[in-house]
Amino acid sequence: MSEKQKILIIRLSSLGDVIFNIPLANVLKQNGYEISWLVGEKGLDVIQNNPCVDKVFFAPVEKWKKNKNIFQNIQEMISIIKDLRKENFDIAIDSQMLMKSILWTKFCGAKRRIIARDAKEFSIIGANEIIPAIKDKFNRNMVNANLRFAQYLGLNTEKTTVTLPPSSEEVISKINDLLKELDYSKPIAVVAPTTTWIGKHWDKENWKDLIKRIEKDYTLIFTGTKKDEDYINYIGGDRHLSLAGKTNLKEFIEVLRRADLVISLDNGATHLAWATQKPKVLSIFCCTPQGLYAPIDEKCLTVSTTTCTPCHHRKCKLKNNKYICTKSPSVDEVIKGLNKLISIS
Repeated sequence: MSEKQKILIIRLSSLGDVIFNIPLANVLKQNGYEISWLVGEKGLDVIQNNPCVDKVFFAPVEKWKKNKNIFQNIQEMISIIKDLRKENFDIAIDSQMLMKSILWTKFCGAKRRIIARDAKEFSIIGANEIIPAIKDKFNRNMVNANLRFAQYLGLNTEKTTVTLPPSSEEVISKINDLLKELDYSKPIAVVAPTTTWIGKHWDKENWKDLIKRIEKDYTLIFTGTKKDEDYINYIGGDRHLSLAGKTNLKEFIEVLRRADLVISLDNGATHLAWATQKPKVLSIFCCTPQGLYAPIDEKCLTVSTTTCTPCHHRKCKLKNNKYICTKSPSVDEVIKGLNKLISIS
């Protein structure tokens, strides 16, 4: 490529989905493209200062949802569009593929505006170039699905990398302080037992039993938000170090970099832990399909329910036994998976 072509990746949210696009950005950059990324609040901290990106454009979509001043919101959107158009992008890739990305794709000024055939909510009308569907029901991991955009551009995607921004000295110093009393004589295991969807949760009695069975072998660190404190205390976090509500996203990434093991769900912790390329990751999947979202790595292992899954619905559709999928896998199955994972050198 004699002159760098400029590509805009449009992926505003969510955190996990933004992470799933980082290998795509790395492949594009390694092949000589200049990469810009339009991102919202949920993914900003994993894209800003990430070596896979040359320039970040921030769209505060969560703020706009809460702001009742529609005129102000529109003004801010127009300002961002003007900034995008100044870049004279050669290519825009809409990997959001939802209604929220139509405006940005349509008016970003890119000569080629690429989207996949399986885009939803009429987002396909923002593009002028449509590639074959990138998903395969529940069978193609989303990292590999997003790499279809690079393959469409004729790039080799056999070797991919995932990157995160480096931790600042300020972040490192804070985490040093939070972990100063930690027992390092045992492996450090981060437990992230909460998420957003009810159907993604694993039953709290299962968590309680699991913690009792593993706490003698690991130094446990519990993570979550401030509102998760009671839940974490119930399952055994009150006997260990809890960082619930004590770290922001950048600081949480540094905590994960210090861990030997992460035990989590289909949540941001799982995807961030995979992206650090440091700890082993044991993820427990309930209502969502592991074929789509589970990390693909020799240091990652997923244990999933076999009950009424995967449904991939935010709200359970069953009339009886609602959210029965959250009762499994059993604790024995998770322990078996853990033993298999830690045996991998």
